[in-house]
Order: sequence, then structure tokens, then C-alpha cells
Amino acid sequence: MKNYYNISVYDDYISISLYLEYEEVAKLGEVMEQAEPNAYMNGYNWEVFLNKYLEINASEILDVIEPDPEAGMYSAYINDVNEETKALAQKFGEIIESLIENEDIALDFLEEHGDEIEWD
Repeated sequence: MKNYYNISVYDDYISISLYLEYEEVAKLGEVMEQAEPNAYMNGYNWEVFLNKYLEINASEILDVIEPDPEAGMYSAYINDVNEETKALAQKFGEIIESLIENEDIALDFLEEHGDEIEWD
């Protein structure tokens, strides 16, 4: 797991956090904003971007998360802890890492689906 995101498993929920101030995340956010001017990548725009990404690529994750973004951080929670939800949280972490580490994946998705996203 990279330092720019965290998955924490507690007794009754799982927390997934993406820290927007980390260099890798901030850099991707700047590139995304250049490609799509409405995509100022604060926590709220990460929410709508990731929701659309999950809707198309991993709807099973979208079905269990409850996003709770802030200006400087994207957070989501899963309110049931079991082997399936732990696996979905891990898969979500892998998706986040893939998007951050492979700028082209995020930019290609943004180009193809950016006009479908209701930016903050």
C-alpha cells in the first residue's frame, strides 16, 4: 500500500482514505484539471470521478461504499466487515493505486467519460 491512501479495518466498518496533498495525487489532480477544467480535484471531485469510474469498472464496490469527502481528502466507508467487504476494500485500494500510478488510465477515462461526471 502506498502512503497516499490507507485502508483501515475496524470492528464494525472499513475506512478507505485518499490523501490529496501527497505529491503523486496532487500531480495527477493538476494533470486532470488541465485536461478537464471542471475537474478541480478536491475531495468532492475525487468522489464524483471515482463514483463514475466504479460505476463502469467495479460496480460491486460502488454498491457497498459510502463516500465522505472533504476538501483535502477523499474518504469512503464500508459499514459491514466480512471477508467479502475486506476484499472489495482491497480491490478499491488497488484501483486507486492503479489510477494514481498510471496517469494514462485516469486521463483516458476522463476523456471518455468526463462529460458524464457532475463536477463539484
